[in-house]
Amino acid sequence: MSMLMEEEIKRWTAKRKTALVLEIIQGKTSVLEASRAYDLPPSEIEGWVEDGRKGLENALKANPQDVSEQYERQLKDLQEAYGEAMLELRARKKMQSLLGEDAK
Repeated sequence: MSMLMEEEIKRWTAKRKTALVLEIIQGKTSVLEASRAYDLPPSEIEGWVEDGRKGLENALKANPQDVSEQYERQLKDLQEAYGEAMLELRARKKMQSLLGEDAK
């Protein structure tokens, strides 16, 4: 592993995560090797790699979005999905009451 990774890591800073993700992307290590070496769940490291991929993709766009814009868009999408789910739930409950079925 790189010099940045040789000392015992007490806290995973963005700089350390970046170094590890770059090593994985460059093929110097794998997610499983890093997971064993640093006693981290593979899913956590895979999340860092995915976040890095998204950030890189955004940075290379002609008009990159600000991180806050990305989060705001994601939040808006989630709120819309939640609202739709609540409407569907209410409609089902109303339908059950109209049909005389017991609510579960």
